[in-house]
Amino acid sequence: MRNRPDTVMLFAAGFGTRMRKLTADRPKPLVDVAGRALIDFALDQIRDFGASTVVANLHYLPDQIIAHLDGQDVLFSHEKPDILDTGGGLRHARTLLGPGPVFTMNSDAVWNGPNPLLQLAEVWDPDLMDALLLCIPPQQAIGHTGKGDFLIDINGRIARGPGLIYSGLQILKTDDLDSIDAKCFSLNVLWDRMLTQDRLFGLTYDGLWCDVGTPKGIEKAEAMLREADV
Repeated sequence: MRNRPDTVMLFAAGFGTRMRKLTADRPKPLVDVAGRALIDFALDQIRDFGASTVVANLHYLPDQIIAHLDGQDVLFSHEKPDILDTGGGLRHARTLLGPGPVFTMNSDAVWNGPNPLLQLAEVWDPDLMDALLLCIPPQQAIGHTGKGDFLIDINGRIARGPGLIYSGLQILKTDDLDSIDAKCFSLNVLWDRMLTQDRLFGLTYDGLWCDVGTPKGIEKAEAMLREADV
């Protein structure tokens, strides 16, 4: 694989407000799904891929995540006093992540299919791309509502529009983070720049993906996992 990235930023700082009472006393990454913490499903994929460095950002009830991941070779980027959103959080963690392209991955999804990091790494071309987003066809997205986020043309370039759903996983170059003045900002700021330069690409996932952002998402993820075990 060409210049395969092997560093992962795992987003775990959010408040999980859509989980209602389930996150009153715990962070969303520790919500129980099929007897396991939600974050463990993302870590399964990361470990199977063989990433050399994993960094999780923390803000809401961070001590619980630190205790859960004790001894698991995960580094922590603390966001305080304010949460920094995805772009600000990634920039804040760069001293731990090091230079070069990185994977960024949400911690609130469950996967059923080929390793999604490997699928991205096999297509990643840093000469052509500044980011490569893994997207889900609607018929393969479980527990997700909405019209979708992106369209992908025959050359793999992305445009905003209803259709494919962003999975929360991508490979991204981080060079331009330092040019953004805001302290707290979304990675959408970088994506918009890449769109104007035709450097934003997408890839469709070959398996099933479940969005676990709500209590209903937990039920759907557990059903998906039961069917996978049959």
